[in-house]
Order: sequence, then structure tokens, then C-alpha cells
Amino acid sequence: MKLQQGLRQLPLRFIQISNRSLAAPLTRISLYGLVGIVAAIVHAGVLLGLGLLMPLWAANPLAFLAASVAGYLGHARYTFRPETGGQRFARRWLVIQYVVNLSVCGVLPLVLPDAVPSLIRLGTLVFTPTLLNALIWSKAAGFSAKQRTQQQRPRVHADDLGLSEATNNAILQLARIGKLNGASLLVQGPAVSEGVVAWKALQAEQPDLELCLHLCLTEGPCAALASAIPDLINQDGHLNLSFRAWLSLSLLPALHPRRRRISHQLHQEVQAQIARFRRLCGADAPLHVDGHQHIHLVPIVHDCLLRVSGDQQITWMRSTTEPLPTGLALHWWWNAIRQAGVLKWAVLQVLSRRAQRKQQRLGIASNGGFAGVLFTGQMAGPPLRAAHQTLSALPAQTNRTQPLLLAHPGAPLSGNLSDAGFSVSQPFATSPWRQREWQALHDL
Repeated sequence: MKLQQGLRQLPLRFIQISNRSLAAPLTRISLYGLVGIVAAIVHAGVLLGLGLLMPLWAANPLAFLAASVAGYLGHARYTFRPETGGQRFARRWLVIQYVVNLSVCGVLPLVLPDAVPSLIRLGTLVFTPTLLNALIWSKAAGFSAKQRTQQQRPRVHADDLGLSEATNNAILQLARIGKLNGASLLVQGPAVSEGVVAWKALQAEQPDLELCLHLCLTEGPCAALASAIPDLINQDGHLNLSFRAWLSLSLLPALHPRRRRISHQLHQEVQAQIARFRRLCGADAPLHVDGHQHIHLVPIVHDCLLRVSGDQQITWMRSTTEPLPTGLALHWWWNAIRQAGVLKWAVLQVLSRRAQRKQQRLGIASNGGFAGVLFTGQMAGPPLRAAHQTLSALPAQTNRTQPLLLAHPGAPLSGNLSDAGFSVSQPFATSPWRQREWQALHDL
């Protein structure tokens, strides 16, 4: 009897399941249409209002922007709520939607031949932006869903161990309480010996702590014999070629006499800094390398590191491929533009992608995400939290270690780093942001 009842109920259950499976896409289509209608009404209303105050050619883009904002908010809040949780899309999707649609609406009437029948012409002009919008908002929803569901913990890393007692104190305190996963060592820093001794003591208790070579070529005492690298140093024996100078050298042809001469001297300095790192740390294990002011990514320097990577067992080099964080107020972005963070980000994006391609051929790994260029020196408050959240949402990648969140914490500086050859780092190290980053990492 029970079997017969179950068999009789099968068609009903199938219909219920089919109805549920059809309801979701139909609901989404309905919501998409309703939001689209609201956006069209907003467009018409704003256009009519602004048309009384300015020419139509000026009013229409502004009305279209108002409609885009309505769609941006409506689709995130209602249409794609399962993916967004009711939160807004990242603002970049609004920019993409507005630029793409404005461009298409401006170009389509010009490229459609006059021979096209009027009905087809009208359908193309109406439905092309609609299809593009559906694609863009669907991608935005997928991006939101990925950020909400994928979670991996980024490694928190501090640069400049050994630069000063103030820097050492902040880095060591954070590592001691488990707020740092690693640090990078300036082998010619004024406080390097004390920093290494304290770090090794911590590593005995926390073996997962990582120490990288922080290759420095722009300031500080040289590690090689001064007579062997005359083009890299000033009269005091301090390295003095800037990031821009190294980048300019990279643009010279490989056989150019100056580039060949500098490359030979660079090889001497790189080998000397690696040797000093191993003497200080007692490390004969595989080596991880990054760069002071990201100098390791400059092509002439990176190529030198690749040439010695086999003999020196370099198995990892830092990448600065940094995804744009979401959820930041616009004034933070204005600060990043004003302080050249965006320009630096763009340059290092290009250099990192070049470096990764070359490293992959040699089996040298790098981190699968990074944060710390856009807001260099100001990794505290909203930028730090947004960066951490964005890195946490990145998917794991083959031959990539965990994403890396970089900061430069420090206690108040008492000495003058310029006396030790670190004049470039002096204003950076004395900034109150060093203490803010220290506190922000403590609270993260």
C-alpha cells in the first residue's frame, strides 16, 4: 500500500521540483525587468529635468549615469541578492557598465549601415545595451559571490627588519603575539645583527615564521667590495641608484656597454648580499627573495636574480600583482592617486607579470596575490581591512603561495638613518604612519 501511495505521489513531487527549478530563473528575469523599467524611468525623468537647463547632448550622459546608478543599486539589492547578500556591487562594475554602454550607444548608430531595415535597426539599438547590461551585472554578481564564499587567510608580512631598533621592536612584538607570518631582512641595515638574533629566538618557538632576503640596491652600505661596484655607489660607499635609474638601465639593449658593465657589478652586489644573508641566518636552505622598494622586479635586477637562482637555491620571489580592494570610500582612492600610489601600482603590475612569466619557466614560485602598493606606507584603517578582505577572497593558484599583505610597522625613531646611508628611508621611517601601521596590525 505504501509503495502504491509513493508511486502515485511521484508525478506530484516531480511537478513541485520542476516548479521550484523554474521559479528561480523566472523570478530573476522578472526582477531584472522591473529594475530595468525603474532605470528607464529614472533616465527619462532626469533627462526631462536636465533638458530644461542644458543642451540635450549634455543632459543625456548625465541622465544615463543616473539610470546606471539605479540599475547598479537595484540589481545588487534585489535581482542578484543571493550572490550579493543585499550588499552593493564593487563600484568598478558601475564604471564598467557606464563606459561600455555609453560607448556602445554612441557608436552603434554610426556603424549600422543605412541599408539595415528600420525594425532590425531599432531592435539592435535597444537590445544590444540590454544584453551587455545582463552580462556585466551577472559578472558583477559572480564577483560578489566569490568574495563572500571563498576564504583563505593571507600571510601578513613586514619589511625592513634590521633598518633600526624602532623597526625591529615593532616587527618582533607583532611576530611574538602571532600577528605576523614573516619579515624581510635588510642585510646591511644599521640594526641587522640585533634583529637577526631576536628573530632566530622567535623562530625557535614559532618555526612557521619566515625570513626573506630584502635585496637593497637604492640606499645603504654596499655588501660587495666598493672597488668592484664603482657605478653603483657614491663616495661614501653607499648604494645610490634610484628605482627610476635601475628601470632606465633596463631599457638599454642587452649588449650596450653601460648595461653590460652595470650588470656585472650588479651580479657582484647581489651575490654579496645573498652571502651575507646566509652568514647572518645560518641558512643553507632554499632562499626567498623580495626587494627594498620592490627593486627585485626591475628587469635588469630580476634577470640577474634568475641567473643566480639555481646556484643560490632561490625558490620564491615576491609578486606585487595587487587586486583592487573593494568597499573603500572615494577619498582613499583620491589619496592613492594624489600620492602616486596608483601610478606605482600600474608600473609594478606590469613588472610583476613579466617577472612571473620568467619565474614559471624556472619553477620559482611566488605569492598568489598581494596588497601594499596602492596604499604604501598607509596600511591602516579602511585600506588595511579592505586589502585583507580582498586577499581572503582570492582563489588558490597552482605554484602560488598564500596572498601576501605587506606593511611597514615601526616604533618612534630616535636616530638618524641618513648617517648610516639610508636617507631615502629616513622620512618614511619617521612618519607617524609607522606607529599607526603597528597598531593596525596589532588589532587586525
